[in-house]
Amino acid sequence: MSTEILARIQFAFTIAFHYIYPPLSIGLGLILVIMEGLYLKTKREVYKTMTRFWIKIFALIFGLGVATGIIMEFEFGTNWAVYSKYVGDVFGSALAAEGIFAFAIESGFLGILIFGWNRVSSTVHFISTIMVFFGSLFSAVWIVVANSWQQTPAGFHIVGKGLDARAEITDFWAMVFNPSSMQRLTHVWIGAFLAGAFLVLSVNAYYILKNRHLEIAKPAFKIALAVATFFSIAQLIAGSVSAEGVSKNQPAKLAAMEGHFDSNAVAPMYLFGWVDENKQRTSGVNIPGGLSFLVHKDFSKPVEGLNAIKPEDRPTQVNAIFQFYHIMIIIGVASIFLTLYACWLWKKGKLFDKRWLMIVFVWGVLLPQIANQCGWFTAEMGRQPWVVYGLLRTSDALSAAVKANEILTSLIMFTLVYATLFVLFLFIMNRKIKKGPELYEADDEETDHFGIRENPMVT
Repeated sequence: MSTEILARIQFAFTIAFHYIYPPLSIGLGLILVIMEGLYLKTKREVYKTMTRFWIKIFALIFGLGVATGIIMEFEFGTNWAVYSKYVGDVFGSALAAEGIFAFAIESGFLGILIFGWNRVSSTVHFISTIMVFFGSLFSAVWIVVANSWQQTPAGFHIVGKGLDARAEITDFWAMVFNPSSMQRLTHVWIGAFLAGAFLVLSVNAYYILKNRHLEIAKPAFKIALAVATFFSIAQLIAGSVSAEGVSKNQPAKLAAMEGHFDSNAVAPMYLFGWVDENKQRTSGVNIPGGLSFLVHKDFSKPVEGLNAIKPEDRPTQVNAIFQFYHIMIIIGVASIFLTLYACWLWKKGKLFDKRWLMIVFVWGVLLPQIANQCGWFTAEMGRQPWVVYGLLRTSDALSAAVKANEILTSLIMFTLVYATLFVLFLFIMNRKIKKGPELYEADDEETDHFGIRENPMVT
């Protein structure tokens, strides 16, 4: 394989693995705020117990997220030197803002969140929980802003020529509020909320199936179900808005997402199908004129297709983009029906009567994770052949000095390390889940957050 392909595979692998964890920490942060808020309002120990249990899960996920994210910054310098120079001013500003406004807040209050039980007041601890959650939200803001600038650059000018060219910010806020950033941020946030909610649903559905910790599992399941239902529906709206933005800002990407080639034809919207790139034909179940309506609010108007774009400027691997995009949509629709059905059973008082439904929710933890990954693959593959849309091609962004065999060696090494980390993560997570929340039910005056008895003489 070429140096470019290997470098892309390596970065895709590392960022896809890393992206397992930040959405979980953001989503769990919201759940923790709700659980602890209910405890402060009702003073019911059940809410405090579930909060303390999920804080420990949150700490594990947060740690893995930090550890797996660091390597990507090194990859920018080793494999993508031209890219790093070109976007350094933009990314430097966004990442600096993340460190100042997000990570500092998140990490600063994290210690109180984890170790603050019995050491600070309930109000101070709750404020710490909120601040950690807001810190995770702000962290997502700057990462999405930086990536969205690559999709829809704004607020900059180009300094220098040739290999010395670089983008320099002329308007910081225009860079932040570039044409796609807020639409994509909402989409990413909601995906993260769903990831956290479905994790809580999965673990508590497991407890319900095993008839364990029911006094904790059932109310926690209901909290997560309410969050999952609301944001499953909200994601349908956010996704539609995001797709409209793609139609305006990146028509080539939209055409690839729907396998649309002919610019003179009314464009259908596919529910599922298959793209034959050689024959430039897409077959499957579709809504006639659906894409035309999305773009023009008119079922009879044609939509710009891939054939209207120069071959060298079109996305490659159209069928893969099409499949990733539609898997994301199918999971989104399935999540809506699943959560609404569970809410209907909840209203009838039969939520926990159907064993098959709890089994579905145990495995449902995979749904938002797969959808989030598919969404990012759609966005990044659909942007090709550009690394900065319309300005810098991916093939021009590589480091001149790096060799294919060097990237392959590091890719194998990263794969082994990440596989080890993932196995350890699953092992530790499994132990915590199987042990359950009993450790946190002791008298708060006698135990700390980890259930270890404190020495009353130590201050």
